[in-house]
Amino acid sequence: MVMQVKNFPGLFWKNVNERKIMMTRLYITRHGQTQWNLERRFQGHKDSPLTDLGVKQAQWLSESLKDVKFDAIYSSPIYRAYHTADIIRGIRNLEIRKQELLKEMSFGEWEGLCIDGLNEKYRDETEKFWNAPHLYQTVSGETFEDVQKRVIPALHEIINNHKDQTVLMVAHGIVLKLIFAYIDNISLENLWESPVAHPTSLSIIDVAENEFVIIKKYDVSHYKA
Repeated sequence: MVMQVKNFPGLFWKNVNERKIMMTRLYITRHGQTQWNLERRFQGHKDSPLTDLGVKQAQWLSESLKDVKFDAIYSSPIYRAYHTADIIRGIRNLEIRKQELLKEMSFGEWEGLCIDGLNEKYRDETEKFWNAPHLYQTVSGETFEDVQKRVIPALHEIINNHKDQTVLMVAHGIVLKLIFAYIDNISLENLWESPVAHPTSLSIIDVAENEFVIIKKYDVSHYKA
């Protein structure tokens, strides 16, 4: 079990002795494997359908969470994430709330292009993207800092709107990396040093008393193949 705590503004109570401790439990996952994942293409705001394996990954996670009572489900509006959220939702009578701020990082003109083919034309940009993400700049997409600045307020909003509730969030690989960089106090410079968020990997975070407590991080024990 990995545990890490971090204080943040927005959840506070004036009289500790006169109120119930309010805890929000977050189940956070990435979408299932997509066709462009297989082809090693940048996706970003463009979309690619789940592969047969990607659908199975979502089904495996859905089965493992079948007894969890979710009070709300949030998803990036990009269909690969929404489709994953819909599979995980199963028979629950819950709306999937589309949250624009949970979209994947915009890669601009890189979207749809193969990762392995970018080095020649965009040598400096790809070097910084993978080895110095804090220095990465783009004229047609977002920086890592841009994405973190929209994702973290969205995270706080969800927590504040669901005190003492259980919430499922379905998003994207870089979004998850940036959320955990914030929680773990990892600088953008070291963003890629933490573990990979595999498709439908599950993280569970409890938030109470102004602290994040990580229960699971990028867990794939629900995989059956």
